[in-house]
Amino acid sequence: MSFPVGEQFFIDAVQNGFKALPAPAGQRLREPVQLFVGQEATHRRIHSLFNAHLERQGLRNEWGPYALERMKSLQGVDPRHALALTAANEHFTAVLAHWFLSNQDLFNSTESRLKTLWLWHSAEELEHKSTAFDLYQALGGSYEWRVKWMRRATYLFWSQALLQTAKNLRSDGTLWKWRTWASAAVHLLGRRGVMRRTYAPWRGYFRKDFHPSQTGGELHLQWLRENAAAFAPVGG
Repeated sequence: MSFPVGEQFFIDAVQNGFKALPAPAGQRLREPVQLFVGQEATHRRIHSLFNAHLERQGLRNEWGPYALERMKSLQGVDPRHALALTAANEHFTAVLAHWFLSNQDLFNSTESRLKTLWLWHSAEELEHKSTAFDLYQALGGSYEWRVKWMRRATYLFWSQALLQTAKNLRSDGTLWKWRTWASAAVHLLGRRGVMRRTYAPWRGYFRKDFHPSQTGGELHLQWLRENAAAFAPVGG
């Protein structure tokens, strides 16, 4: 539910970082930046429509406004801070995207259009997973601030995700049902649970020699090839 706000922040962070680059590095990163901005703008639009659908069902989006207020604190400061936060979130989403694509069968009972939405988004997140990180490095961003922002992003993501989820479940009357908690335990901590399976790749971000290219393999390329009929490229 925070995605549209976050994606606009990421677009702004990458565009501002690109403007601050010296010409040689700017030429090298121009195409990845254009791809990043185009994909994130499309994600923002689709997820805004998705959020509107949720709100029509009575779910109140408190995460989006909260994220917007938090991100305002970075306005007017060194653009590398916004890039470091963006790079941290992009690694977070790349790790989650790889988990989605590695466990597609867990979503077979999901409405088919929503399954396609999340897997498509996952594939494109893996396509541009390195852009913000490379910009941050090109601008001389430090390792210390890179990992500080990852710690902050991790806390904010999980605390707000769990809080928003609890409010959604309370809204539809399922928060205190036993099957809700049993399902959550399996989904988060089971043999293929998202928290259990994503810890190691998340932790990799704290290595000094880390690069996003080490995350995700080529599952996203396979999914895009096999599901090309399910979506149309913007402008295509």
